[in-house]
Amino acid sequence: MDSTIHIQVLSAIFVIAVILGAVTNKTNFCAMGAVSDWVNIGDTGRMRAWVFSMAVALAGVATLEGAGVIDLSGVTFPPYRTANFAWIRYLVGGLMFGIGMTLASGCGNKTLVRIGGGNLKSLVALVIAAICAYSMLWTPVFEKGFFPWIAATTINLQQYGVANQEVGTVLSGMFGLPMSKGLNVALAGVVVVGLLAFAFKSEDFRGSRDNMLGGAVIGLAIVAAWWITGGSIGQSWKEYAEMSTVIPSRVQTQSYTFISPMGDTVRYLMAPGNLSLINVGIVALAGVIVGSFLYALLSRQFRVEWFASWKDFGNHALGGVLMGVGGVLAMGCTVGQAITGISTLAIGSILAFFAIVIGASGTMKYQYWRMMQEA
Repeated sequence: MDSTIHIQVLSAIFVIAVILGAVTNKTNFCAMGAVSDWVNIGDTGRMRAWVFSMAVALAGVATLEGAGVIDLSGVTFPPYRTANFAWIRYLVGGLMFGIGMTLASGCGNKTLVRIGGGNLKSLVALVIAAICAYSMLWTPVFEKGFFPWIAATTINLQQYGVANQEVGTVLSGMFGLPMSKGLNVALAGVVVVGLLAFAFKSEDFRGSRDNMLGGAVIGLAIVAAWWITGGSIGQSWKEYAEMSTVIPSRVQTQSYTFISPMGDTVRYLMAPGNLSLINVGIVALAGVIVGSFLYALLSRQFRVEWFASWKDFGNHALGGVLMGVGGVLAMGCTVGQAITGISTLAIGSILAFFAIVIGASGTMKYQYWRMMQEA
């Protein structure tokens, strides 16, 4: 392909993802680890780093939207602020993903980071998750097995005079207030202050530069991708795609998410000659692995790791299935929904975040109970 605006966008996303992967490896930023620290030893440092990344991402998005640089109430991938509020898919998908990431020893992003560090167990989990994500996205599995009950429980907010599921818009509809950009930005500011207060309240977070660095970089990466794909560069990118003979894959306003891109990667690998299938998600996935790999080499932390037992293999395999299916069902992962999605203040993203945490913490408590029973 020629050096077009499409290549420029993909290259920028890749470079940012390399930085994200390296920093995630360096700081040990991990949503599954955050829940584990909190549940098992009462340490909330990494959980607060996760919340800090949400605050940074939300503050950045509110600033860009307030300035009129981007507008996330239009078409995005995934459709975070859609008026079709499929509450059950966020809850069921989030629970499945939370259980899956615990069994697989890491969420989507952490799985990529662990692969970069030499963990072959995570590579197996990735392959399985990617195949399952592909089946959900590009085969009739979702349409036949999930869509009927999701459609039956989906609430069309527009029937109640609410344009979309962004928190400010919903509150405006509930109280009969006129929708305004200023109200949405002000509400985002209040939420950001609350998230920052929660993060900095604990010495577990304040005492760790890695927690601050990890949360800040991931939050800023989310904002950067929104700006690239949704700002003036993104507009030129979309105009280029519309004029192209072969329209590139997923040319939409978007930011970092890692489960759907796994499925898209399988789709591309089935037709590697079709370069138009290479999209933002695929290069982001590759960038995180490369960044983590480079950091592991430079820090001399690259270690090949394999399964300790067949039980270990089974847990990772089942975890991969649940992450692939649950992640697509929830329309995102611990980054795609719990940071990128929350940066849009979409109610579904908030539900997915809590469902993921509940699924992960419940699984950890069950694992501890089983361990005590077998002791």
